Amino acid sequence: MKIYQEKTAQYLDLYSKTNKRYNSISLLRILSIFLFLFFVFNYIKTSEILYAASALISFVGFIFLMKIHSKISFKKLFASTLVKINENEISFLKREKTVFENGTEFIDFHHPYAYDLDVFGEHSLFQSLNRTATFTGKKTLAEQLLKILPETKILENQKAVNELKEKFDWRQEFLALAIISDDSKQSFEAITNWISAKNSTLSKTILVISFAFPILFFAILITYFFTLNNALLSSISYVFIGNLIIMGTALKKIQSEIAKADNIDKIIKHYGLLIEKIESETFTSKKLIDLQHQLIDNKTKASQQLKQLSELFSRMDTINNFVTATLFNGTFLFNLHVLKALLKWKEKHAPQLLEWIAVIGEIEMLNSLANLSYNNNDFIFPEINSEYKIEFENLSHPLLNPKTRIGNDAYFHPQQFVILTGSNMSGKSTFLRSLGINMVLGGIGSVVCASKAKIHPLEVLVSMRLSDSLSDSESYFFAEIKRLKQIMNALDQKPAFVLLDEILRGTNSDDKRNGTIEVVKKIISKNAVGAIATHDIEVCLTTNEYPEKLKNQCFEVEIQNNELHFDYKLRDGICKNKSATFLMQKIGVI
Repeated sequence: MKIYQEKTAQYLDLYSKTNKRYNSISLLRILSIFLFLFFVFNYIKTSEILYAASALISFVGFIFLMKIHSKISFKKLFASTLVKINENEISFLKREKTVFENGTEFIDFHHPYAYDLDVFGEHSLFQSLNRTATFTGKKTLAEQLLKILPETKILENQKAVNELKEKFDWRQEFLALAIISDDSKQSFEAITNWISAKNSTLSKTILVISFAFPILFFAILITYFFTLNNALLSSISYVFIGNLIIMGTALKKIQSEIAKADNIDKIIKHYGLLIEKIESETFTSKKLIDLQHQLIDNKTKASQQLKQLSELFSRMDTINNFVTATLFNGTFLFNLHVLKALLKWKEKHAPQLLEWIAVIGEIEMLNSLANLSYNNNDFIFPEINSEYKIEFENLSHPLLNPKTRIGNDAYFHPQQFVILTGSNMSGKSTFLRSLGINMVLGGIGSVVCASKAKIHPLEVLVSMRLSDSLSDSESYFFAEIKRLKQIMNALDQKPAFVLLDEILRGTNSDDKRNGTIEVVKKIISKNAVGAIATHDIEVCLTTNEYPEKLKNQCFEVEIQNNELHFDYKLRDGICKNKSATFLMQKIGVI
């Protein structure tokens, strides 16, 4: 946390200094305007060339100050954004508040583990990890959390995350640029719609006219200045009107190209800044180098192409200004030439545009995982194997308070499946979620909340927290049966990591017990690895039939000084102590 406090102070100081320069330049801009007006007034009054020259210098100074003012304004916004980034991290680490987006839009009740493991939503894994600020970054992180990667991709991500972990300033500056972009789903869709829209075409006649008429206009204008023949003025006006008529024939094509593209020039400009940030950094890991290589198109950097596209859209915006559009198009068909350049850019580079934006999303996703690693130095990268060996030392849930969380060792070999018992509140469900979340994190190339870990990347299948699907008119019990069927179908394809918590709660005790035993037998017959939590001691006896595949473990509760005491430590064997009767007596239920 100390680094975030130091960075907050550093960027506050930078913001203060930048703000002073910003205010100074603002005053100079106002002064330059007053000087311009003063010199113009005196020139009109005296006709002295010195005043005219001074007015021109003042105007040029104003334009120069405007450019400086724009740059300083961006630096000021950049510094204030970095201050906010570090303040947010301090609040998060102090567990005061979490301001990061929680990804509720990605909740899928039918996903094999996302809903059960609280991957999305308030106080979710996604919200804890999320350090993205673009729509594509948020989407990339969400999609990554929903699938386990193959071993080679996991190892590539591990190296990339480990490298980005050490690039603290670079990560924060990248995030600041992403926040400033003010990207949204609407902005992203505007770009995708423009790419997917059928490309307009300009006829050869229009292309010839687009050069011929402006050349004719300026030829007549220059001739007039040399000859002062007033008859030429009428010819100029006819060509001017002719240019506007030509422009009118192309107006529909222009409007179709820029439809629903409000502020698209600014979004693309900021995409360009993010990509330039990637291009200019030196990376050593394969994944990051590969991402960099995707940003080169015919030996030209993607940031340069995006800068050009942003400028084209910005120029095209002049079509909406009546005075500017009339003047520029009447003289040299300005927007027609911009349209031609825009269509040429689209034909040449549109296929790569979404790929470039996707690189931004990948970097934001990796930065989020790197931030998790940086904030938790005690988390480690698991060793990856292909021998179905899964083990954790000091395993815990990454979202629990590090000051109070209690770790446990978990081994899934030689026995591959655990029958877990323990009273309510003893820690069974938290332990199962800890297993699931860390298998997901390990399976995407992230660090895990353990002191040591080995995993075989397996698909994670969970039945822990289903909800009644009222829209599908199905009960909790039927939803659970469907989930178990989903798990069995997946296991028919390949082994997986399975977590079950008190299944078949919607039926009587005998039916539940027998059904649970049969589920356990079928799961281990399909070589699944994982655990099931149950309150039924008879289910634990199944280990006697399959000692090579099943083992019993438990969480115990003790009564100390007339109070329930949970130590949340995993033990071998079957739970012996009970707490329900004691607790009901204590609070006066019975």
